[in-house]
Amino acid sequence: MVRLAAFDMDGTLLMPDHQVGAETLDALHRLLEQNVALTFATGRHFLEVRTIARRLGLHGYMITGNGTRVHDCEGNNLFAQDLSPEIAQEVLHSHWGTDASMHVFRDDGWLTTNELPELLTPHAENGFGYKIMPLRSLPAFGISKICFCGDHDALIQLQARLLQHFGNAVDFCFSAYDCLEVLPKGTNKGSALSHLCNHLDIDLADCMAFGDAMNDREMLGMVGKGYIMGNALPQLKASLPHLEIIGHCQHQAVAKQLNTWLSSPKKPHHSPE
Repeated sequence: MVRLAAFDMDGTLLMPDHQVGAETLDALHRLLEQNVALTFATGRHFLEVRTIARRLGLHGYMITGNGTRVHDCEGNNLFAQDLSPEIAQEVLHSHWGTDASMHVFRDDGWLTTNELPELLTPHAENGFGYKIMPLRSLPAFGISKICFCGDHDALIQLQARLLQHFGNAVDFCFSAYDCLEVLPKGTNKGSALSHLCNHLDIDLADCMAFGDAMNDREMLGMVGKGYIMGNALPQLKASLPHLEIIGHCQHQAVAKQLNTWLSSPKKPHHSPE
């Protein structure tokens, strides 16, 4: 029985041009017709994901900021977790010896210090972008996550320095090959999905999920059926070797998997309520 389906966006639901393909959109609408709770689970900001869902006509729950926020289909907040002000202050004000750019996520948007137009391409159609400001002038409270974007090898070195400094007081994940995120301890897409399932009275065993990066690992590992994209990071495939690997996001592999499930004559009909 599948009562909820959770989808990462970039590299999973979205094609390389950051669009949802027609076959995928049709499959998602068919999923809703079967009373399966549709859930977007992404590192993107809630404000952007809400815009995408409305533009596509999809009524879905939203796990955003890599699990730091959970909203219902109407945009009401169900769960929120921030970095502690003490840790946020240290990350913002310390010198980490890296050329990677720093980015701050708060409820009011995405904030960074310098213009980086290449980072805006995935968000252009949604009219979402960063606001430029000196990050060290920000108050340290209300920060859901801090991201570093840059060369992957440099980010590996940065992660080691951050880990040495903070130990297990925070969590780290690569949401993309070139993006390292600093998150509140114990906060990830999996923990957020657990909160949502408790709210909906849905068992995690009755969920399926799709993802392609290390920020999807916990979510994919805890649901009844997790699917790894063919274009996924090698680290994700290695960390969950028992999960099925499907096709590439460019070929709308999510849609093909959903259509197989939707066409099954033994597929149960049920309601998530």
